[in-house]
Amino acid sequence: QVQLVESGGGSVQAGGSLRLSCEASGFTICMGWFRQAPGKEREGVAAIKSDRSTNYADSVKGRFTISKDNAKNTLYLEMNSLKPEDTGMYYCAADIRLFCGPSTNARSFGYWGQGTQVTVSS
Repeated sequence: QVQLVESGGGSVQAGGSLRLSCEASGFTICMGWFRQAPGKEREGVAAIKSDRSTNYADSVKGRFTISKDNAKNTLYLEMNSLKPEDTGMYYCAADIRLFCGPSTNARSFGYWGQGTQVTVSS
């Protein structure tokens, strides 16, 4: 069983930065960040595998960086040059299957955190 706890959300102006954290309890192979804006479907933002391979949504490439501190079992999302369209609830997710992605498809993940809100104002 994997439990995930996100933190680091907040309100910033466009062009600003935030760093999200997700502390995991339990063994994981792949982890990812997803977001959901009001009235929209949940979308994949970035994912990382234990071999450090990564995958990003086109909308965040060059602005967001996903990383994982294995010693702390903590996932991070460094978000720079934030835009109003980045606003949403950000969720951390984990997959324990050996042959997982890293995928930005939500169906690939079986464990989810409660989310942390990110609001970017123009």
